[in-house]
Order: sequence, then structure tokens, then C-alpha cells
Amino acid sequence: MLPTQSGGPGAFAQFDLKRVPTPCYVVDEEKIRSNLRILRDIGERSGARILIALKAFSMWSLAGLIEEYLDGCCASGLWEARLARQKFFAPKEKGKVLSTFSPAYRSIDLDEIFALSDHLIFNSPQAFGIEQAIKAGLSVGLRINPELSLGLDPKYDPCAENSRLGYPLSKVNGDELCGFQGLHFHTLCEQNFDPLLRTWCKVQQHLGNMLNQFDWINLGGGHHCTREDYDRGGLVDLISMISQKYQVQVYLEPGEAVALDAGILVGEVLDIMGAEKQHALLDLSATCHAPDVIEAPYRPALLGEVMYEGYEYYLGGASCLTADSFGSYRLPGKLCRGDRVAFLDQAHYTMVKSNTFNGVPLPSIALWNSRTDDLKIIREFDYDEFLNRLS
Repeated sequence: MLPTQSGGPGAFAQFDLKRVPTPCYVVDEEKIRSNLRILRDIGERSGARILIALKAFSMWSLAGLIEEYLDGCCASGLWEARLARQKFFAPKEKGKVLSTFSPAYRSIDLDEIFALSDHLIFNSPQAFGIEQAIKAGLSVGLRINPELSLGLDPKYDPCAENSRLGYPLSKVNGDELCGFQGLHFHTLCEQNFDPLLRTWCKVQQHLGNMLNQFDWINLGGGHHCTREDYDRGGLVDLISMISQKYQVQVYLEPGEAVALDAGILVGEVLDIMGAEKQHALLDLSATCHAPDVIEAPYRPALLGEVMYEGYEYYLGGASCLTADSFGSYRLPGKLCRGDRVAFLDQAHYTMVKSNTFNGVPLPSIALWNSRTDDLKIIREFDYDEFLNRLS
């Protein structure tokens, strides 16, 4: 089981959970701003351009705030590219970049992807669409697989054995790099600086002077550079070295780092059931509202939990899936029907993955400002969201 990367409740320790309907994601605008300031500082000190990864966090009601601090978006295909241009950096603004990567592209999508994107990244030198993209005038990049597995779990490790993500570094030769203006690799997941440094050293050792031919190098995402213990000085030094030595523009694509510790998932206790252990049954669902809890798996931190003593409950989800559980938690007092609970660090990879399996309602989305205490319910979902996904 992967460890939670939550840095604690922060300002949410003071938030009244009764202020929002349940289930509900609550995002702290001020914490987002704090993370964005750190990212902009990294960019200014190193010369890197910082793009938000929409696959992790695409709350477009905060697009204006994000636009103040970052240099563009990275998209994972046509729909995210549309979202980037419609809501975040629309239209193609001077100085802002939309970088699009997909393991493969549909032919019917290419013309629109060409029109939307500035950088278009391909999964191999033989990938479909490269010639068309070059003719369309895009800056074309190649994603490589450095073949250095440093991830905590193979499911989240693009360098895992027989990975379909990126062209194997051991196969790259100079002829295959002709025509590519950029190089891209994304190998990290919620990691500190050292895995990036080790990865770069291998890439540099293998490609050597071939790196001089590129206009830009994209170091991908997975960098937890807004976490308190992240070696930001090391990151700045590495980016500066790459930029100066190879005369390239360096890009980073953080997603989690934008929204780290900036959101909670609030739910209500619907019932208490005593089996072998005490179960608190919630209107939340790990399966539907925070799928990585099941997929990783990991145990998310809970607001107000205690390590010892207290009362132990298994916090169960609202679906019929046996595995739909957040795990075991200790609380200082007994839970009762109607009590509220909140899981921490639930802004990234939650809203973007939420679903209506088993007819479980989608959480509302609320925006809170921990500095002013302003609270807005941005979106509420009803039965139509479930109905319209079906036929």
C-alpha cells in the first residue's frame, strides 16, 4: 500500500464541515495560490516554463488564478486540449504553451489537435501523425522511456517492464531523432528530486551530444515540488544546468503539485454497523469519488484522526463493491449518524476520476478561501449526470 503524501490538514483544521452539502470536494483557493507561487518561483529562478497537467487537476473555475502564475497547460488528448483553450489559456495567447501527448492519436482528431496545440509529443519515432504534425508547423517532440524504474508501484511507473509509455532509451539513435524539436520523459509519481536527478543522469549519459539538437526538453510531471521537504534548490540547479549546457528551453508539467494539500472530500455518516469490527457507512465512495484509494491502493489521511486510543471504525463507501472502503481509522469520539468526516489531500486525481458507478451521486464542488473565509458552491450534480452517461 502506498503512503499518503498529505502534509496535514493545514487551514482545513478550522473549516466547519457542516457548511457544505455532502458528498463534496472543497478546494482552498489560498492554498492553490500558495502552491502556484512556489511553482512560479521555481520557473523564475531556473528559467523553466511551468505547465499545469490537466489530467491531475482541471478545476477550470480557478483558470484565471492559474493563468496568473503558470506558462500553459499540458493535455492528454483532444478533449483536454479543448478544455485548455476554452477555459484556461484561450485563445492561443502569446507566451502561453499547450503541450499535448497521447500514446496514440485518432486520425479524425488530428486536425483539431494541430489547431489547438503548440507542442505535440509522440510515443515513438514511427508513431502515426508525425509527418502531418511537422507539415502543420507544430513543434514536435518524442517521448522516451529512460528505462530506469524508480516508482513505488508498477501501476504508476512508466518505466515498469514492458511499458507502453515512451520509446525505450536503449533503442534511440541519432537518425530517429531527426525532425524532432523536443524531447520528453515523464517517469515520476509523487516523488522528490533525487529520482529526477538519477533519471536525467542516465538520459544524458546515453544521448550525450544528441541533446544539442533540441529546442526544448520536457521533464514531465510527478515532481512534488510544492511539498515542504522537496529539494527545490536541487531542481533549480539541474534545470539551469540543462538550459545552459544544451541551449534548450526546459519545461515541467506538475499536476499534483498545483493542488497538493489544497482540497478535502467531505462526507456524512449514514449509519453505524457492528460486524467483526465497527463500520461507519458513508455517503462517500472510494470507488466513485477517490478511485486511487482502490487502484493504488493507499489510505488517505482523515481530518481529526488519532494514532492511539480513541474509537476505531472502518469507513465504508456507498457502493456495493466489497472493496469500497477507505480503511481503518481511530477517532477521539464515537461516530453517530449525521456526523461529518473529511479526507485530506483530495483535490488532485479525484474530481478528474470521479464516476457514477452503482448510481452513486457525484460530489458537489465548493471553493473556499482560507484567508477570507469566503465559500462558494461551484457545482452541484443531480440524477441527470447519471442518466446522461447511459443510453
